[in-house]
Amino acid sequence: MPFSSRRPIWRELYARVRHAIEGGMRQRLTRAGFFFSLLTALAGSAAFITANNILYLLFALLISSMLISGFISRLSLAGLELEFLPPEHVTARRSTPARLRMSNAKSWVPSFSLTIRGVPLSVRVTELYIPYLPAASSVEAGVDVRFAHRGLHEKNSFRLVSRFPFGFTERRIDLTLANEVVVYPSLEPHPESERRLAGFDAGLDAFVRSRGTDFYRIRPYEIRESARHVDWKATAHTGDLQVREFAAEREPLIEIILDPNVPAGSEPLFERAVECCAFLCWQIAHRPARLRLRCGSFDRTLPAECDIYTVLRFLALVQPSVLFGTQSKAILNAYEPDPPLEADSLRLILTASPQLAMQAGWQRDHVLDLHTLDPGSAEHV
Repeated sequence: MPFSSRRPIWRELYARVRHAIEGGMRQRLTRAGFFFSLLTALAGSAAFITANNILYLLFALLISSMLISGFISRLSLAGLELEFLPPEHVTARRSTPARLRMSNAKSWVPSFSLTIRGVPLSVRVTELYIPYLPAASSVEAGVDVRFAHRGLHEKNSFRLVSRFPFGFTERRIDLTLANEVVVYPSLEPHPESERRLAGFDAGLDAFVRSRGTDFYRIRPYEIRESARHVDWKATAHTGDLQVREFAAEREPLIEIILDPNVPAGSEPLFERAVECCAFLCWQIAHRPARLRLRCGSFDRTLPAECDIYTVLRFLALVQPSVLFGTQSKAILNAYEPDPPLEADSLRLILTASPQLAMQAGWQRDHVLDLHTLDPGSAEHV
C-alpha cells in the first residue's frame, strides 16, 4: 500500500470542528485565572476526598463561574466588525492619524470591555479601549497607526482583546480589514541617498543659472567667463567684477532608473533601494525640476504624465525580479542606458549589479550600488 501524507478522515473532521468552534479565537490564562483555576482544583480535590456536600456545591459554583465567564466572553466578541478609515496617503514606519469604526452586528447582545491593538510585524496602533458597545450600533474614534512595511495591507491587521467579564482569560481575535490599504515606502533619509540628493541640488543650481534670458542674480566674476555678461554698474559700485546670471527657460530633468533585477538572496537590498528611490522622488518632486522614473515597464514623467503619488503607489507595490548566476550575463543588454530624454538631464541608476551596469555603458558617477545602502556591508563600487 503506497504511503500517503494525507491525514486520516477523523483528524480532518476534528480540525474542522475545532476551527468552527474557536472561530479563529485564541485565549491566554491571566494571573487571576491561574489562581482561580488552582482554587477550583483544590476545592474539587477536597470535595472528593471528604465527600462534603458543601465542598461539592462550592466546586460546582467555581466550575459554573468559569464556564459562564467563557460563554459570556465569547458572546461579547462575536459579531464585531472593524472598519479602518485611513487617510488618503499612508507611509511605512511613520505614525499617521486615522480612524477606526467598530460595529456590533448582534441584534440584541451588547459587547463590553474591548481593546483594539495592532498585529505585530504588520501594523502598530495606539490602543483603543471601548468600555461598552450597544447592540446594532457602532463607535468611531481617532488613532495613530504605523505600518511596518510597504505594500498592500488587507487581512488580519488588527487584534481585538477582551478580559470580560471576570478577567480569568484574555481572549484575542484578529479582525480582517474591510478595505485595502496601500502603504507607500518609507521616506526616511539615508546617508547615501542624501549625498545623491545633494549632487542633484548642485546640478539643478548649475542648470538654472546656466542658460535662459530671465534675470537670476548678480554674482562675482569667475575666471574664463565671458565678459559680455559683466554688469559694469554693479562692478563700479563694489569695486570687483560682477556678472549677471540668467535663469533657465525650462525646468531641468532628473531621470532615475530603478533596476528590479537582484541576485538570489539579495531581496532585502531591493527593499532598501525602493525606499531610497521613494525618498529621492519625494524630494525632487518638491524642487523646481521634472522627474522621470523608470523601472521595468513603468516609465512616467512628472508633472507632465502623473503626480508624485502615482510614483509612490507604484513603488509601494513593485516586486524584485530574482536572478540566478547563470542569468546575470544573459541580461547584460538590459543594463544598456537608453538615450536620455534630454541631452543635459541628470541621471542615476539604482542597481544591485553595478559591474554589469558599467560594462553596459553607464558612467561610474551615475551608478548607485545597492550594497552601499546596507550599513553592514562595505561599498562594492
